[in-house]
Amino acid sequence: MSSAQFVRPARASDVNTVVDVQVASWRAVYGALLPEDVTEALGGEEAREQFREQWTTALQSPPTSRHKLVVSTDEVGGVRTVTGFAAFGPAGDPDLWPATDAEVFALHVDPARAREGHGSRLVNACVDHLVDDGFGTVHVWVPEADNALRTFFEASGWRPDGARREIDMGSLLPMVRLHAAISR
Repeated sequence: MSSAQFVRPARASDVNTVVDVQVASWRAVYGALLPEDVTEALGGEEAREQFREQWTTALQSPPTSRHKLVVSTDEVGGVRTVTGFAAFGPAGDPDLWPATDAEVFALHVDPARAREGHGSRLVNACVDHLVDDGFGTVHVWVPEADNALRTFFEASGWRPDGARREIDMGSLLPMVRLHAAISR
């Protein structure tokens, strides 16, 4: 493992890499849970353009100062690269209080760089920022079926809070909400 791994705020120049990581990660996490045509469309140019617009807007005009986008990086062979990203801020679910409840909206690591500590660094950075912003609990939605993202969060101590939903992604994808208490 490199000693040059760290997390920093995302920059406009990171957006294309963030999109590449998102597409690769979604295919790895959701690929077996979705119809093949949906998985294929996630990497198409139309979807990539929507993702670019989403992350550019998140950087240029976030909904609040408590909404953040960070990237994990690593230096290999003298070249610094983005290996993953996380987006987080006040929770948006109607049963949560956005003053004290936060949400990790996205956390993705390049599947080729999985199990190198990037996900853990991203979660730790999210929690540090969220605690600094006064949040006491953080939530994340993950697929209900066995998958690497859910396993990662649960291995980090996050637990289901009883909330469920289904997302229509060409077929219904059952999701569960996990949570963790955070504080100083």
